Amino acid sequence: MTHTLDQLLRFVEENDIKFIRLAFCDMFGVQKNIAIMSSQLRHAAQQGVSFDASAIPGFANVAESDLFLQPDLDTFALLPWRPSEGCVGRLFCDVRYPDGRPFEGDGRALLRRTEQAAAKEGYHFLVGPECEFYLFETDEHGQPTRIPFDQGGYFDLAPIDRGENVRRNICLTLEEMGIQPERSHHEQGPGQNEIDFRCASPLQAADDLMTVHTVVKAIAGQHGLFASFLPKPLPGKSGNGLHLNFSVIKDGRNLFENFKDQPDPVAAAFLAGILRRVPELTAFANPLPGSYQRLGCCEAPGTVSWSCQNRSSLVRVPAATGADCRMELRSPDPACNPYYVTALLLEAGMEGIRDGLPLPAAADRNHFAAGEAGPVAATLPASLAQAVKAAEESRFLQQTLPARLLDTYLAQKRRVAAASAGAEDPHEYEMQQYFDRI
Repeated sequence: MTHTLDQLLRFVEENDIKFIRLAFCDMFGVQKNIAIMSSQLRHAAQQGVSFDASAIPGFANVAESDLFLQPDLDTFALLPWRPSEGCVGRLFCDVRYPDGRPFEGDGRALLRRTEQAAAKEGYHFLVGPECEFYLFETDEHGQPTRIPFDQGGYFDLAPIDRGENVRRNICLTLEEMGIQPERSHHEQGPGQNEIDFRCASPLQAADDLMTVHTVVKAIAGQHGLFASFLPKPLPGKSGNGLHLNFSVIKDGRNLFENFKDQPDPVAAAFLAGILRRVPELTAFANPLPGSYQRLGCCEAPGTVSWSCQNRSSLVRVPAATGADCRMELRSPDPACNPYYVTALLLEAGMEGIRDGLPLPAAADRNHFAAGEAGPVAATLPASLAQAVKAAEESRFLQQTLPARLLDTYLAQKRRVAAASAGAEDPHEYEMQQYFDRI
């Protein structure tokens, strides 16, 4: 929905909205916010709101600490779980320098530029995330434990699935915030759930995904539970994935229609471009050491391959018709910065289109079955350290990302990989560092 400032101010006054959260995503996928009184909204919209960027990892140093949040008025939503009197609204923000220039680490600005560049070439996209998370019990102090909320499995029903009411309230809350959930169910792991929501433009889809993270954690808390998006919170159990679905639109036509029988060459080149660059951008799509404990098992791909039906492939093109036709990338996990990852994948696909890249043959064998006959496929990096090395050597990333963003991000990931490798128990180290935050 498009809002003018005066329209939004009138809505805020008429609905007794007293607080506005100005939200943004840091370089490493963690949502941050500052709350302002609604009386300050006009000033915030016209002048921005300054904050100490040196306190946000990767953003700035103490010698150049001032950055500004510029609210995007079209992202306004009420937070339904907050009080109905003196209620709370939320706006996503762009991050800018004091002179108005976009900050190089701002994922919203990066993704917006990618969309605009593709639109000049006549291409538009729809992105549909599928997000998995675990529900854990909390202790008598409300602190998260590592005890799954239930022992259910894939598509189970109550009473084995104890998360039905939690998912119901999450879906209803998302609807109130303007996001349309399409499916929700129990996933394979104990206490693991999935919610899929309607596809949208790339920037809106990334914003929606950040909203889903917030809503899931808030509603879980209301049920006395803790929600974790960590890629591998339980050793030996299914990891949390973030499957990303892409549709490519040209002249009003979805180019992934009828892909199995008669692949459109542009859609094929887009898919081939993603296959070519995924190993180089895996440090962004799978940002934690534990991300690599997920890949290669429990239906999470470890090989660079595609298929129309094979769920062990990195990319599959699901059976669908009309507007639902798409390709699905299965390797990312929800600890990532969705703005960076979506922008990089779209850039990789567009590079494939410009290069007229041929699509390799589909892989129809089960990559999870040891010894199954078939051609040897390239693999994704097996660790965060390997992923960082691939990213450091990538000319694609150097040409696509601002140097400051790339250097800062990879430097931090090198430190994370080294700290994990040096820990006596890497999984326990990751749980201590990230379980409460992701």
